[in-house]
Order: sequence, then C-alpha cells, then structure tokens
Amino acid sequence: MKTLLTVCLLSAASAGFTACATADETQAALIRQGQEVATAADCQACHTAPEGGKPFAGGYEIHSPMGTIYTTNITPSKQFGIGNYTEEQFVRAVREGVRPDGANLYPAMPYTSYSHMSDADMHALYVYFLQGVKPVEQPNVETALPFPFSMRIAMAGWNMMYLDSTPFKPDTSKSEQWNRGAYLVNGAGHCDTCHTPRNLMMGSVTDQPLAGGMVGPWYAPNISSDPVSGIGNWSQAQLVEYLKTGRTAGKNQAAGGMAEAVQNSLQYMSDSDLNAIAFYLKNSTPVRDPRDTQAADTFGKPVNVEEGLRGAHPFNANKTIDNGAALFSGYCASCHQPDGSGSENQAYPSLFNNTATGMGNASNLISAILYGVDRQVGDHHVLMPKFGVGSYVGQLDDQQIADISNYVLKNYGNAAIQVSAHDVAVLRAGGPVTLLAKLQPFMAPAMVAGVIVLLVLIFWLGRKRKTKVA
Repeated sequence: MKTLLTVCLLSAASAGFTACATADETQAALIRQGQEVATAADCQACHTAPEGGKPFAGGYEIHSPMGTIYTTNITPSKQFGIGNYTEEQFVRAVREGVRPDGANLYPAMPYTSYSHMSDADMHALYVYFLQGVKPVEQPNVETALPFPFSMRIAMAGWNMMYLDSTPFKPDTSKSEQWNRGAYLVNGAGHCDTCHTPRNLMMGSVTDQPLAGGMVGPWYAPNISSDPVSGIGNWSQAQLVEYLKTGRTAGKNQAAGGMAEAVQNSLQYMSDSDLNAIAFYLKNSTPVRDPRDTQAADTFGKPVNVEEGLRGAHPFNANKTIDNGAALFSGYCASCHQPDGSGSENQAYPSLFNNTATGMGNASNLISAILYGVDRQVGDHHVLMPKFGVGSYVGQLDDQQIADISNYVLKNYGNAAIQVSAHDVAVLRAGGPVTLLAKLQPFMAPAMVAGVIVLLVLIFWLGRKRKTKVA
C-alpha cells in the first residue's frame, strides 16, 4: 500500500512538472512570437533614441509637418512606460491610437496600419512587451505641437475620416505568399504609412497605394509594381536583397528612415517574410506618375569630372572650388570615383543607374548630402558623412549642395531635374511644409473670429425676436 502511494505521489508530481514545463514553453513561445511581431512592426526604430538610447525607452524625435513629436517609453516600466496597461488598453492604443487616459495618439504612430493586425499577433506583442522587454525608468519628453494641433481631441474626428479598423482578411483568390505580404506591407510592417501619399489633412490617398510621398526631408519612393515609376523592373531576388541589406547594386541604397527600418527590423526578418513582401509588391496595383518617362535606375553613364577641370586654373590658384564639378571633385570623387562609378565592390555606390539620382524627386540625393547615410547590417557598417550642420568633413552651404546636386543630376542622373538653394534650405529645415501647417498661424484668429461672428449672430437674432414680440 505504501509503495502504491509513493508511486501515485511521484506520478502526480511528474504530471505537475510536465504541466508547468508546458506552460513555460507556451509562454516562451508567445514571447518569441511577440518579438518577431515587434521586429516586423519596427517598434524599436521609433521608440529608441539614436546614439545610445535604451531600447524602447522613447525620446526619438519625429519631425512631422505639424511639429516635432517625441516617441514614448513602451518598456514595462510602471511609472514611465506601459507596465500598468491591461491587454485591452494596449490593443486599443496600438490599433486605435487611444491611450488608457482617453487621449488620442498622433498618427506618427502608425496605428492606421496596425489596426489590421491579427488578434494572435496583438496578444503575442503584449506578452512580449510586458514580459520580454527590460523596464527602463526613463521619463517621457512631452510632445507640444502648436495650437490647434495640440488639441488631441481633434484626432477623434480625423480617425472617423481616415482610420480603417477593418481586420485583415485574406484574399482567397490569391496565394498564401501574396496574403502574407499584403498583411506585412499594409499591417504590421506599415510600409504603406510612408510610401502612400498624403492629402491636405494628412490622410492616406487610398487610390494611389504605395505611390510615394515625402517623409520629412526624405522621399519614400513609389514601390508599386509599375515598371517605370515603381519597382516593377526589379527582380524578386533584388527586392529581397535590398530589404535584407539596404542596398542592391544598380538599383538603390537605403538611407534616412529606410536605413533605420533595415537596421532595426528588416534584416532580422525571415527570408520567407521578406520574399512575401517582395512578392506582394511585385504583384501590387501599379501606379504610374505621368511625368516619369523611364525607370529611375536607368539614367546616367560614367563621366570623368577631372577631364573638365584640368588646366582650368593656374597651379597655385586659390578659391577654385567654385562650381559643381569642382565641389564634386573635392568632396565626392574620392569615394564615388571621378567618373561616378563608385567603388569596385559598390560599398560606395555608383551614381548612375541609381534611383536616388534618377527619380523625378531629388530629395533623397540632397538629403544624403545634408544628413549622410548611416546603417548597420550585421557586422557591416555603411557610413557616408554628412555635409550639413555639424559635418566633420566639410560643412557646405545651400548653394554648394545645390551645385553638387545639379552636377550629379546632369551627368549621372535625371538631367531634367534642377535643384535650387531654396530646395536645399527646405530640406535642411526638415522638409516641405504642408498647406495645413502653413495655415496654422491663422487658425486661432479664425476660430476667435468665428466665435465672435456666432455671438453677434445670436445677439442679432435675439434682438430681432424681441422686436417682433413687442
């Protein structure tokens, strides 16, 4: 009897251990899934301050047309982060852009795309952030946009117009790979947030999906399947290579926000997911800009800058770097080569057959000069120094950058595009100012005037009514 009891107790203990082990394994699997979702959603890029910021602790500056928006601490810190969020509150913030206190988030947080994420991914994401991320006790920097953009309640009306909260539904007429790509591009990966143009109210122009748009001083290009304006002439392998490494020879190199996406997100995604994104983009709705006459990566040819400079000035002359060719020779040719062909391994890319120089929008060429290129992929660090404010190489003014840009465009890129010093100044200041932002100084006076007119009208109607009664 004693032996039987011992066996029963041991069996019960073993069953309990197995149950605990199974629960632990399930939780660990959820955390891993949540980390994969967070990686695909590129949470770290926006919620980690550059140059040594702690992961997910916030403080990253997003320069929107309405002003600077600071990202928040999303670690499980109970004082400064999301440690007190219930899962329902977390899901509402991510999908609907509403904080637990009822305040609306700005759509710099891409909840308009996250709204399509699945319940399973949302649950895993919550478990990961609450249990798989280290809490950081770092206070948030308050976002203080100018009036009336500071009125977060106005976002409720914006959401009614532009937030599509319909869950992602697979298209049964398409393949599993296409549907996975659609889910990543328009949901978790939120490619559409940057690459779809915006209207006056900063809502997505839904009839031009992935057709490109400005994001601060950078241009997120057309990534629809159109072979001229978009990526239709890229092979699937080239797209995957670009997503994983940030560069594809003869096509493009990631800089600005795209470099951050590659560095913090895309390089860590599975090959199957990267192939799904590429497959979906290759089979997306083509959107053609009628101004485009040839693909951006087909412009230009080698032109040796030195041939036009030799003998132009006496040997010991001073102040000879006074035009685009001389500036290119002095600041660019050592890396990109005198003929613009780049280094042999294309670590320093060719300036011809390059979308940055061939597009109808020169913003990425200008911004690369202003802000440089900086991305880390694996143990490979790509660095082009900036020539804007704070450059350790040489700080160039707006006209000098315009002169270099025009030399590059004329000889290696789209010669129909001309850059002015004003164009450079706009990007140096953070990018084009939208009409809505331009109207901001007049909004408060207009609102006050509207209230006065309303009060006068009420007073007049009241007086008129009293006159009738008398």
